[in-house]
Amino acid sequence: MTDAAPAVSHRLRVAVAASNGAAGRRLAALVAQCGHHLVEAESSPDAVLTDGASTTLPPAPAVAIGSGGGGLAGRLASDAAPVQVDAALRAVAAGLTVRAPAAQAGALDPLPEDPPVLLTPREIEVLAALGNGLTNKETARQLGISPYTVKFHVESLFRKLGVATRAEAVAKGMRQQIVNF
Repeated sequence: MTDAAPAVSHRLRVAVAASNGAAGRRLAALVAQCGHHLVEAESSPDAVLTDGASTTLPPAPAVAIGSGGGGLAGRLASDAAPVQVDAALRAVAAGLTVRAPAAQAGALDPLPEDPPVLLTPREIEVLAALGNGLTNKETARQLGISPYTVKFHVESLFRKLGVATRAEAVAKGMRQQIVNF
């Protein structure tokens, strides 16, 4: 991606609103780099480029560069490239809202300590029976299956949950909100 604005036939009339002269000159230079006409705020601009420090309502949809810009149509990071500024000015002039992309560092949530486990409905029933302290025979009677099938499900639970005992299976099932007691 280059820092130069794309060549377009329609140039916007853009006013600058800044907190001080240095910021105003920097914003005016950005408007020039984007290829737009710099106009006074009183001359009905298509858009306003601001540093967000002004408390007065801009005369047109505004894009704030930097930390300010609450309630304005556009907000960009302070290091926005001219091509991004150009796109934001054109978007707000067309009635759209523009927001800077979210920070990339740490954008992904960390993986849970215990990744979720996919259990069959029957395995969940067997896990609930384990939590109620039922034996394999009692679980078999309650669910209408053989004790050998219950044993198979218990072994499958141990493998899927990564545990070695019934108590660990129940604790992990509760921690992951598979079962509640």
